[in-house]
Amino acid sequence: MTKYSEISGQLDRHDIRILEILSAEGRIPVTELARRVGLSKSPCQVRLKRLQKEGYILGFRAILNPAKLRLEQVAFVEVKLSDTSEKALSEFNEAVLKIPQVEQCHMIAGAFDYLLKIRTRDMKSYREVLGEKVSALPHVANTSTHVSMQAVKDFVF
Repeated sequence: MTKYSEISGQLDRHDIRILEILSAEGRIPVTELARRVGLSKSPCQVRLKRLQKEGYILGFRAILNPAKLRLEQVAFVEVKLSDTSEKALSEFNEAVLKIPQVEQCHMIAGAFDYLLKIRTRDMKSYREVLGEKVSALPHVANTSTHVSMQAVKDFVF
């Protein structure tokens, strides 16, 4: 059983295996992908193109090493808004997309409205992002920061 098992009614076992392999090894040659899936190259390519066309595969990208880039500081920020009307949410959503240090932004059902994952070089850089960018986002009433001490599992889906 895999994390993709729930979609087994929509995709067959070959499609699911292609997704599993590509999620871990996005640069695998098609010939090797086909061999590991148990298909010849042409049918594997057809399936791969179909999975892309149907939106199961959104794209391919490099996973960068934060330590090499000196971007090891990770903080999770709870954001509470002063206004949660659709207009206010849209304004916040549009503005947060413009902050490159925000790696992830999730609207949350609970005690706060958004959870942000922010990556910076160090605490000083984080404080600047929080004070100058996050706090200045539309309708931010308050924030609460949780600093990550270690990433035990950090996976890009």
